Amino acid sequence: MVQYFSIIRGTVGYFTGNGGTIAWHIDTKSVVVIDAQMPATAKICLDGLNERTGSRPIDFLVNTHHHSDHTAGNVIFKPAAKKILAHVNVPKLQVEAAAGAAQTAQLMPGSRTPPPGTPPPLPRAQVVANATYEKTWRENVGDEVMALKHYGPAHTGGDSVVTLEKANVVHMGDLVFNRRHPFIDKPAGASIANWIKTLEAVVADHRKDTIYIHGHAGPKFQPTGGSADLLYMRDYLTALLEFVRGEMKAGKPRDVVVKITDPLKGFPDHGPLVERVLSAAWEELAA
Repeated sequence: MVQYFSIIRGTVGYFTGNGGTIAWHIDTKSVVVIDAQMPATAKICLDGLNERTGSRPIDFLVNTHHHSDHTAGNVIFKPAAKKILAHVNVPKLQVEAAAGAAQTAQLMPGSRTPPPGTPPPLPRAQVVANATYEKTWRENVGDEVMALKHYGPAHTGGDSVVTLEKANVVHMGDLVFNRRHPFIDKPAGASIANWIKTLEAVVADHRKDTIYIHGHAGPKFQPTGGSADLLYMRDYLTALLEFVRGEMKAGKPRDVVVKITDPLKGFPDHGPLVERVLSAAWEELAA
């Protein structure tokens, strides 16, 4: 696990550690953090930010969605953050996910603690968003302008695309897994078909020179990139649906299809196919 800070453009940079990529904006008037990773790396990130800001309060901590590798660190950032901001579906999804993980742990023989990645068992106000929006949100943060938009169900049912307009930098959350197989959270409202549309819409809504921050990246790839990376992700998801649809039309049963490991044609960087993406695609097409 490697943690480091990197400046992207202007007042905006990113931090990598254990979990989804964290973005930050710092100017003389404001501090913004986007996503929170896990508690251990959240502390490393917060300490680094405090060195840069003189421990000024964080105006907004944004959660791009509810998954614990993006929100479990909320408990660390909470004392410093004036607001934790997310899509309106996120608090409910986060609470449900934590409860489900705890229940799973109780059913595991010999286990008394939730599995790794479960948000800490703290009072709800300390770990979930306390400010939400439904479709769009936009506000000045110091000399920057931050805008959030929900394009509908995609990776989950509560994804936000976060744009720092003056820097022309966009945090995609887990709407982009750069050259690695994604997690498609169907129980939380994911839609592969709308995810494809979302990626196209995001590219259309931004400039050609926009820099995008990806939630995750393959081991040989970067957590930032351009519009081509979003469209590559779109093409991967399209190919995934087409492949599973073809296997279904060929009469192959689900238990056979989800065990296919041959790399998806045209996407060798992702490596062998994995059951979680095949299962999600099958479930969506079967419905």
